[in-house]
Amino acid sequence: MKTDSKDFTDQLSSTLYFRIHGVFESVYATIFFILAILTIFTTIGIIYFLFKDALVFFSQYSPIQFLTSSNWSPVIPPKSYGILPLLFGTLVVTFMAALVALPIGTLTAIYLSEYADKRTHSILKPLLELLAGVPTVVYGFFALAYVTPALRVIFPSISPFNALSASLMVGIMIIPMVSSISEDAMSAVPDSLRQAGFALGATKFDVSTSIVIPAALSGIVASYILAISRAIGETMIVTIAMGLHPTLPEVRYLGPLPYVHPADFLLETGQTMTAAMVQLAQSDLVGSSIAFNSLFAIGITLFFVTLFMNAVSNLITERYRESY
Repeated sequence: MKTDSKDFTDQLSSTLYFRIHGVFESVYATIFFILAILTIFTTIGIIYFLFKDALVFFSQYSPIQFLTSSNWSPVIPPKSYGILPLLFGTLVVTFMAALVALPIGTLTAIYLSEYADKRTHSILKPLLELLAGVPTVVYGFFALAYVTPALRVIFPSISPFNALSASLMVGIMIIPMVSSISEDAMSAVPDSLRQAGFALGATKFDVSTSIVIPAALSGIVASYILAISRAIGETMIVTIAMGLHPTLPEVRYLGPLPYVHPADFLLETGQTMTAAMVQLAQSDLVGSSIAFNSLFAIGITLFFVTLFMNAVSNLITERYRESY
């Protein structure tokens, strides 16, 4: 009887435990679901208000002129809202930052994943990721106060506000994103693939470049796209170091062939889409004016650019993803 009573008590306790545990699981699931829905509705709300005010702008200003005009002057008459100079400045900074960050970040990831010992890895990776925690305004002032004077030694005619120093600092800022994500992708490659390469007589360099990198290609390329998207959306560095004067470089001709000299846009002041939004937001604009609504037109353009980059990243990741 005592044994039966004890078994009954244990069974009852177990039943109560699982029921209480089930109630808590249901509560957790509900909370997580609400937070997920809240995130989705927040995103939809941002997109809705962007489109809403952008459509107000495009009802007052031609979308074709907005996308093709080479003059951006939203405050000083004659007013013009051509986004080409801003788009060009954004692409210049993004391209130059990618030239800095992608090779350095990839080589750093290869070293941390394949060459560094555990002690070196435990020291270098946190120090590298510390760069991601530095406020971007600090990068901007560093570019203005130190990088530009250093560049003036090489390029005496460089402007105090220029695209080159801004691009270099944006590139340095996104290096941790490239190296960290790429290193994680390389570390996820099974050691059996490496050992197979060594068994065939391959060197560590051969294994790193011919086995590990191809196997981790989806993660590496995804880190590239995410870092470039981050560079496109950077604000404070370009606002401080690049200036607030949107310009397009002069088109020169070498015989019948048109070209643009790099010094005409790298060593001169310029403006990106994000910097233009900061400038407009700080000016005395009336909320219903066309200049104010142009903020949202720039924002929706930037949204589509970054959306395209993220879509490309997802496609590449799915296309080249390896399952181990």
